[in-house]
Amino acid sequence: MIYTGCHLSSSKGFEAMGKNALKLGADTFAFFTRNPRGGNAKAIDPDDAARFRKLAAEHHFGKLVAHAPYTLNPCAAKAEVRDFAFRAFQEDLERMEYIPGNYYNFHPGSHVGQGAEKGIELIAELLNQSLKEEQSTTVLLETMAGKGTEVGRSFEELRAILDRVELKEKMGVCLDTCHVWDGGYDIVDHLDEVLEEFNRVIGLKYLKAIHSNDSLNPLGAHKDRHARLGEGCIGLEAFQRIASHPKLQGLPFVMETPNDDAGWAKEIAMMRAFADAMPET
Repeated sequence: MIYTGCHLSSSKGFEAMGKNALKLGADTFAFFTRNPRGGNAKAIDPDDAARFRKLAAEHHFGKLVAHAPYTLNPCAAKAEVRDFAFRAFQEDLERMEYIPGNYYNFHPGSHVGQGAEKGIELIAELLNQSLKEEQSTTVLLETMAGKGTEVGRSFEELRAILDRVELKEKMGVCLDTCHVWDGGYDIVDHLDEVLEEFNRVIGLKYLKAIHSNDSLNPLGAHKDRHARLGEGCIGLEAFQRIASHPKLQGLPFVMETPNDDAGWAKEIAMMRAFADAMPET
């Protein structure tokens, strides 16, 4: 059993997102905490958040996977970019407490020529200054495709960040299927081995969510271009194996595919059916 959903617009609030998710047949979803290109966040209506919490409990939603803006780069070379990352990150964690117990996912960032080691150091600095014992939100590092100077292009880089984080119990990883494929991890022909490597390097206890996306690019392209499920180089048979893999059960699977509501509803139902067809052990 898995939870399935897609990325929804947050412009009308939590309750509207929850109702839209139900229309699509979803029992989880992702949303940007603010404009994906940055800027100030819209004020949260506490009553709207309360109505959503009631709706989610009634319909047995899985964990939500909130997404930080793409412009959040804690390891940027420019101080003003890092300053925005710290402010937005800390504000977002405070805002997440209106819907407690969910996930906040972010791209670790790009070191912009400073080197991966410096980037890892700066990302860990953000986390150590922002994570609090009392928070209910788990922060997820996203696996990256490795384009440009992205940090998080390998399991080892994510592990290096985690090694420097003091409150590791507040941390997890979101595995993006397009990104790991583009990063050189063969989830088509060697899914078991990739998951074994993840467990060896990071630990499966940290794997909290899946971004379920096909890729327009071949294995190891380091480009990051999403495709609809079954319409890219990963292919539908691989997603059937991913959704039904025993080590991935119970996780939220979020589609970030280039789709409309009808397309997302189809993918949500398809991934759930794949998981439900998992052979008994």
